[in-house]
This record gives sequence, C-alpha cells and structure tokens, in this order.
Amino acid sequence: MAQKVRDVMTPEPVALPLDAPLTEAARLMRDQGVGGVLVTQAGRLCGLLTDRDIVVRAVAEGRDLYGTRLDQICSAGVVTIGPDDETEVAVRLMRERGVRRLPVVEEGRAVGIVSLRDVVTGDDPGAPAAHGGEHRVG
Repeated sequence: MAQKVRDVMTPEPVALPLDAPLTEAARLMRDQGVGGVLVTQAGRLCGLLTDRDIVVRAVAEGRDLYGTRLDQICSAGVVTIGPDDETEVAVRLMRERGVRRLPVVEEGRAVGIVSLRDVVTGDDPGAPAAHGGEHRVG
C-alpha cells in the first residue's frame, strides 16, 4: 500500500508572517534545527524561506540583515502537496521543481512540511527521520 505524505511530514511547521525580520527567521531555524520557514499572511501560505535563500538572496547581496523582511527574499509561488497525496508524488514534484521541501497544505492552510529526507527514509522505521520531522541540524 502506498504511503501518504501525512505519514512522514512534520506537522505544525515553523512559520512566520511576511513582515517578520530576516533575523527572526534565522534564529528560529537555528533554535528549531530546521532548514526552512513557511511564510504566511493571515494564516495562509505565501512563500517559503530556506537557509539557502538567506545566503543567496540576503548575505551574498549585502542586504541589511536587520532591516530585511521575509517578503523581500522568500520564494513565492511555492509548490505544495496535500497530506493525502502519496509520497511518490512528493518525490516526483521535488525532482521536477528541484526543491528539497514541500509545504503540506489542506484547505489553503499549511498543516505540515515534507522534506526529501522524510520521503526517502519514511518507509524505513530505523532511519533517523522516519517518524516525521524535517531533518534537524546541530
């Protein structure tokens, strides 16, 4: 039987509003040990900010790290997946779009996030990230 995204996703993903400062997102990523933060407005998903976005779109461009808001550097038009979709669909989307994380959306609201690591190790109960949970760093 095919595995569902809800079986491997991280529920209650780290999220911040569009107007949050970049430094707040960076601190949350560090403290929560995640590589991405969902960007929302009025509870609705607007974008995704990854650790790579911070480096490429803020640090490398010499932006003011304290004055930059998430809406200025996050990826908009993010590809999403539903919790009842099969993990094979998630893998295909990640390959096609060249991403490692997909927000999981249900009725317009983000209910989780699934990473490449989640779907690759999701069928191996002994794997470190097999029980949901985006790979934690540090």
